[in-house]
Amino acid sequence: MQGRMTTREPAATLYRGTVMHARLKPVGHRFVYRVLNLFIDLDRLHEADRQTPLFGVNRRALYSFHEKDHGPRDGTSLAAYVRSVAAGAGIDLSSGRIRLLCYPRLLGYAFNPLSVYYGYRADGTLAILIYEVRNTFGEYHTYVCPVFRSATSPAGIRQSCDKRFYVSPFIGMDMRYHFRVTPPGETAKLRILETDSQGPLLAATFSGDRQALTSPHLLAAFFTLPLVTLKVMAGIHVEAARLWLKGLRPFPRPQPAPDASCTARVRAVPDLSG
Repeated sequence: MQGRMTTREPAATLYRGTVMHARLKPVGHRFVYRVLNLFIDLDRLHEADRQTPLFGVNRRALYSFHEKDHGPRDGTSLAAYVRSVAAGAGIDLSSGRIRLLCYPRLLGYAFNPLSVYYGYRADGTLAILIYEVRNTFGEYHTYVCPVFRSATSPAGIRQSCDKRFYVSPFIGMDMRYHFRVTPPGETAKLRILETDSQGPLLAATFSGDRQALTSPHLLAAFFTLPLVTLKVMAGIHVEAARLWLKGLRPFPRPQPAPDASCTARVRAVPDLSG
């Protein structure tokens, strides 16, 4: 069933794939990067910490995951944080799983432009998606999006909300996000279409294939995707320079938005990308 999580899943897995961004106007601009994502059960961090010596939870390792990189960023329980956020949206996750899709640290460093929390009910069905966005100015914002049955189909879960947080300097604030998500299984897929009043402006996607979190897979990623977490930040600045050379100029940065938004405005929408 779409969006169902079983209790037999490992505490943490990898998704190796690509990120694509395609700007449609006022100039065309497209790039693709290879990336490595971590999908980790926030209630089973101790199990994840023991899966391979090359991966650590809240400690140093070749690849690692630190709770202080996400949520309130104070090192407290991320699982408790997500349950609190979900409760604020009227969703009880007290007996269900909570998983996070994000970039792991490599050699102690990671930058996550987008991290996605998947909150599951006790029966394993997906109840909520929380999109945690970070910009290069050190600011954070979460879009809290309950999953409605009417928005779920074999093509994925569709959601929509107004943009409330400044991310790219070359895109204004009067925008709307349209999400389409395939919950992680053998593959993980995420598509974000950003639109203005005249239609689509930017499409961004992630598509990855599942790999077990093992030493051989981490070593393979280390040598075939060298310094991938540093390249995420470097790539942001390189692509910004390319947009500048194409004639785009930054929009003014507004005051930071509230910590979380979108709960009341989330709704199912038609697929604008065809």
